[in-house]
Amino acid sequence: MAHQEQKIAVIGAGIAGLACARTLTQAGHQVTLLEKRPAVGGRMASCDTPFGSFDNGAQYFTVRDRRFELALSVSQAARKPWSANAVRVLDPHGRVAEAALPALEAHWVSVPAMDSLARHWAQPLAAAGALELQTRVSRIEPDAIDQRRWQLHTSGPQDSVHVFSGFDAVLLAVPHALAAGLLGQSGVAPALAQRMAPVTVAPCWTLMLAFPQAVQPTLAHLGPQWNAAHSTHHRIAWLARESSKPGRSAVERWTVQASPEWSKEHLEDDEARIQAKLLKAFAEVTGIYAEPAYAQVHRWRWARTENPLGTSHLWDPKARVGVCGDWCLGHRVENAFVSGLELALAVHRG
Repeated sequence: MAHQEQKIAVIGAGIAGLACARTLTQAGHQVTLLEKRPAVGGRMASCDTPFGSFDNGAQYFTVRDRRFELALSVSQAARKPWSANAVRVLDPHGRVAEAALPALEAHWVSVPAMDSLARHWAQPLAAAGALELQTRVSRIEPDAIDQRRWQLHTSGPQDSVHVFSGFDAVLLAVPHALAAGLLGQSGVAPALAQRMAPVTVAPCWTLMLAFPQAVQPTLAHLGPQWNAAHSTHHRIAWLARESSKPGRSAVERWTVQASPEWSKEHLEDDEARIQAKLLKAFAEVTGIYAEPAYAQVHRWRWARTENPLGTSHLWDPKARVGVCGDWCLGHRVENAFVSGLELALAVHRG
């Protein structure tokens, strides 16, 4: 049975939004993907610096769902395994608190940077003129010409405003708090916002450090022999040597992710204070007291899902409004993909 082509807006171009938009496009629908940031990927993000790139969001991804494996296998975007399966659990002073974790599954990274996969998936949408970057959706309302459809009020660079209209469905692939806020402010599908209320997602402060002196021939690297570790230090949950990832620059670089509890406590602190405190904790855990040539922090207001929705997506077929995101199932990259895919399939089925 043939399905009628629909005009669909997808808000948010992280992995969930990209998976959703790609699936609907491949099913023959007309999709507009809107993203408030200048680039796609969401937390599948990379930060370029003079010393090399940092994966300042997701550190790696796993592949457990056969549909995710299929999507990756047919994609020309490169992925390579990373030897993060030598991860250790450290006490607050960098000592091994437990034995090395077992290598239960492969840890993958996109090459040459974590955002490469997202950018590759976005290329066909951009080529078709279906991707709108730096476009923040401020309101959803019934279309001015056809009340059975939706229109979106948006703002862009230099406070430019635009209205996108004529949508048969609107799908939100953004953090749960943003989705609930936009639906509530717009007075749209109140039952969906109510269903999202129990979801909780913790923030994360991330510190990026570069030590270019470590690439000298006489010094292979600084600090510990491991490349990635979970930490029980009250400030730090995760550390990774970026330069150990395949396809990256050899300059010694570290990404440090603060613990959810500490990030919550210091969510609104200024960046200089956050940087100083995390740098001190980094030295305590790794034994690296050298002064970094580069240090920068980044705050993810919604990072690690603590209480997920418990279902892959929400879809109101009467209002023709839906939501998806990693927070529906967890916080892994694969959770985001599955959520976006399954919402797209629900919309396609009607």
